[in-house]
Amino acid sequence: MTVEPGWQLAVALAAFVVLGVAVARAGRLPLVSAIPWAAVRAAVQLVAVSLVVGLALSHPAWAFGFLTVMFTIGVVTTARRTELKGLRPRLAAAAAMAAGAVPVLLIVFLSGAAPLNGAAIVPIGSIVVGNMMTAHTLAARRAFAELRARIPEYEAYLSLGFTRNTAVTAIVTETLHEAIIPALDQTRTVGLVTLPGAYIGVLLGGGSPWEAAAAQVLVLVGINTGQACTAVTARWLMARGLLLPPDLLERLRP
Repeated sequence: MTVEPGWQLAVALAAFVVLGVAVARAGRLPLVSAIPWAAVRAAVQLVAVSLVVGLALSHPAWAFGFLTVMFTIGVVTTARRTELKGLRPRLAAAAAMAAGAVPVLLIVFLSGAAPLNGAAIVPIGSIVVGNMMTAHTLAARRAFAELRARIPEYEAYLSLGFTRNTAVTAIVTETLHEAIIPALDQTRTVGLVTLPGAYIGVLLGGGSPWEAAAAQVLVLVGINTGQACTAVTARWLMARGLLLPPDLLERLRP
């Protein structure tokens, strides 16, 4: 099964946008203009990406270059979502994402579980990078909200002689696991509730159901491990004042 570009696709996309806008308007959601804009942006971005994916698939070096661009955009996106300003916090966000993505990709390709070629690097790498971005965004947004709400508790820790490292770690740890729950739930329910992208992609590419299952379990288990690494690294960087938005950096003085 494939989806071919053509007037049928255009009709389906137009219907989606019209229905989404109508429901958002009727429901008074502040997303009326965002729905068509997101559709147009997605179409333009995918057309642009399609022009370079062919080159990226041709050689591992090009594939890793393409993946580096995606990683950079992911860092910029999560920095914006978590209100990180300046070079140092953004580099810290990149370090947290890399702490999850790099070990997973090294294990995948050095173990021989997936071939080291563009056709494997691009899809697997993009899935892993995207999920590390999501984990960082979820972990940081929740951690920053907790820290803002519990400034008196933080100050109490300091008054008792604890360091900023200990105080921030204690506050953030309580909710850190929530960043990993969506991926864990997807892993637990794979095949029962939904068939994720890697499985469908292998099937559409002509692979067998067994090959699709192998690719999907490899990706899902890797994502779980990578997101745990990203979340824990983000907490470590927050505790040292490297991964904090400006207001918290000012208020959480050691």
